Amino acid sequence: MPLVSPIQLREYFELLSGIYTQSEDGKTLGEWFKADWNLFESLDLANTKDLLSDIFEDGNLPRSLFSPSSRCDSDNLNKWEFLRKELMEENRFFPKGAIDSERITYLLSQLIYKAALPAKWYRARIQETDEAFPLEKMGPPPKDKATHGRANPVGIPYLYMASNIETAITEIRPHTGEYVTVAEFELIEELKLADLRNPRRSVTPFPCTDEIEIASLRGDIDFLAKLGEELTRPVLPRSAAVDYIPSQYLCELIKNNGYDGVIYKSSVGNEINIALFYPAKARGIQTIPHRVLQVSVNAQPR
Repeated sequence: MPLVSPIQLREYFELLSGIYTQSEDGKTLGEWFKADWNLFESLDLANTKDLLSDIFEDGNLPRSLFSPSSRCDSDNLNKWEFLRKELMEENRFFPKGAIDSERITYLLSQLIYKAALPAKWYRARIQETDEAFPLEKMGPPPKDKATHGRANPVGIPYLYMASNIETAITEIRPHTGEYVTVAEFELIEELKLADLRNPRRSVTPFPCTDEIEIASLRGDIDFLAKLGEELTRPVLPRSAAVDYIPSQYLCELIKNNGYDGVIYKSSVGNEINIALFYPAKARGIQTIPHRVLQVSVNAQPR
């Protein structure tokens, strides 16, 4: 693995540190870099300070306290909260609130999934009898039967798949004793996907050319994190028609920017899910019948 001397990183970190100002009640630069940009994940805070001392050639700077400058303020999160409420309660198709389309295009470009995707994906359906569904019945529902989903509006079917069998089954919330058909799929085209699981891990400040650009990006990280939460927010079936509207709007926005789908965290496990806007870009391989032996519940007093 290629190695560089810490001092060679100095110009990048000087630019990044410029969006923070010294503050008596702040945090160290290492703490901010970890919290805001997920940098130095494998280092504890003491080693992070030592590394930054080498990068800056200054042992005092990494031990001083800082706060984000006012340039990091962004109103996109507030705009989204206003738009979210308006879509659900006031104006569905012609909302008065809006998000800067050029800005959202740029921010989504920071979330493009670049790692290798799992080779196999899974979709599950609860059976009406003990007879498994045939493979041709395991794709997305027909348009006239497509109900509201996390990503899709009614009548517009998307293909929802999980990265393992257990997650696919858990997502459909079966009861003990029910029979479930699981279909195995493979992706047959290269996909452009927006990864909404952890924007802080995806977004990087280093391609930015000045402090203003970095500060603006830092101000929008909370906004991106909120968008990711929309797709994992637990929703009760009886209120899904309304509660899914914000995430549907978000996915339409992503789709309109030329993406094939979104990757998001499962609300019921640690694996990942994919909502594919164009189901024909995946192909069913086989079905694997299952019977649910046990359903676990984790609850706490309100």
